[in-house]
Amino acid sequence: MSSPVGGLRNVKIFVLYLMENIGYPLDYLTINDIVMQNDYVMYLDFAQAFTEMSDAALVEVCGKDALGNDLYCVSEKGRCVAEELQSDILPAILKHSMRCALRYLDFRKRGVSLDSDVQKTGNGKYHVHLVMREKEEVIFETALLVDSAYRAQEITRHFRDMPEVVYKGTMAILSGDASYLDQ
Repeated sequence: MSSPVGGLRNVKIFVLYLMENIGYPLDYLTINDIVMQNDYVMYLDFAQAFTEMSDAALVEVCGKDALGNDLYCVSEKGRCVAEELQSDILPAILKHSMRCALRYLDFRKRGVSLDSDVQKTGNGKYHVHLVMREKEEVIFETALLVDSAYRAQEITRHFRDMPEVVYKGTMAILSGDASYLDQ
C-alpha cells in the first residue's frame, strides 16, 4: 500500500519540500507530525523514506534541541536532488500541506494542545466537546450538539487538522470582524 502522494520517491520529495520551506532545523517527531497533518503520507512510508534520505545524506543532523534530540536539515545534496526529481504531487497538495505545517508549528511553539470528545446522547445525537489550551490555560472551549456520528467526526477532524483556523475564525466571528456568515 502506498501513500496518497504516491510512491516512496514522492514521499521523499514531499518531506524535503516541507523541511526546506520551513527553513529551520526540526526533530524527527516534529517532522513526522507535520508530514502526517493531512494524511497524504502513511507513517511506514514516511519512516522508510526518512531513513533512506538520512542514509543517502539528503537530510543531515544539524544540531540538538534543548532535550538533546537530533535536529535535522535538508543537506545541499538534498536540495539538489529535490530540485532535479520530477514529482507528480499536485502543487495544491504541497501548498496546503505547507500551510498546515506552519500553522501546526506556530501552535506547537506556543504550547497549544487540543482535546476533543464525542459522546452519543440518548436521543441519537452527538455531543462534541472541543478544548484548546495554551500552556495549560484554556484559550478556547466549545460544545456542540450534532445530528450524526459523521458530522461529529468531521468537526473533530477539522478541529485537529486546523485548530488555528478554528480559533481565529471563531474570534473573528464573535468579535464582529467577519460578516461572511450573514446569509
